[in-house]
Amino acid sequence: MSEAVTPAAVGNSTGVCADPETIAGAVEPLPLTGERTVPGIAEENYWFRRHEIAYARLLHRCAGKTVLEAGSGEGYGADMIADVATKVIGVDYDTTAVEYVRARYPRVEMVHGNLATLPLADASVDVVVNFQVIEHLWDQSQFLRECLRVLRPGGELLVSTPNRITFSPGRDTPLNPFHTRELNAAELAGLLVDAGFEVARMVGVHHGPGLKSLDAKHGGSFIDAQIERALAGEPWPAELTADVASITVDDFVLLAEDIEASLDLVAIAVKP
Repeated sequence: MSEAVTPAAVGNSTGVCADPETIAGAVEPLPLTGERTVPGIAEENYWFRRHEIAYARLLHRCAGKTVLEAGSGEGYGADMIADVATKVIGVDYDTTAVEYVRARYPRVEMVHGNLATLPLADASVDVVVNFQVIEHLWDQSQFLRECLRVLRPGGELLVSTPNRITFSPGRDTPLNPFHTRELNAAELAGLLVDAGFEVARMVGVHHGPGLKSLDAKHGGSFIDAQIERALAGEPWPAELTADVASITVDDFVLLAEDIEASLDLVAIAVKP
């Protein structure tokens, strides 16, 4: 089956006050803490691209809209959205990230706030984006109710999150110490429906042909090969580093079938 979500056609942005490359060079990068992924680090590229696929394939749903990114982190995704949206608002609880995004990505209207009580008015946005964040939250249901509140009728919530079945297999608690609760597809759909949303679509992130070849090349699991080297605390072999650095967003695919075997879940939910 072909990809279940069509790639976005990215248009030209407006209102840019300065050359982005000039701004980038003047801002100290955020540190890589393990809680969020950041662009531009060779050894982190697999995880960065795996996050980026949701933005790349759902970007068209933000075109011409007022968009909130709830939990905007480093801000690269909000800046991607700014390429097509009329307005992008970012909310994050981390004050360091808020100040960084304001300096690094001036097209994003950045606000400091708690995702459990979003600092926005009722029915004020067309789209809420929440990629690789809900698994970090203590009260996921309250957050989803807040998303419903700030969305206009017919507005969309776009969510991605690690698939618990494959991310922390056979465990009751997440492997990632920054995650509070990971979800499978049925659990994510249940939370969305209970919050008042209609689930329009659920797909999963899978390795494409190139990454499947790298799985075979690196002992059956390209992910495990990276984790093993990271835990060893030693320099990575040059070949592994090169393989990780070569990955692009197109090495991942979004598919509706075999969702229980997916790496990450991607849901499109609608406010009635």
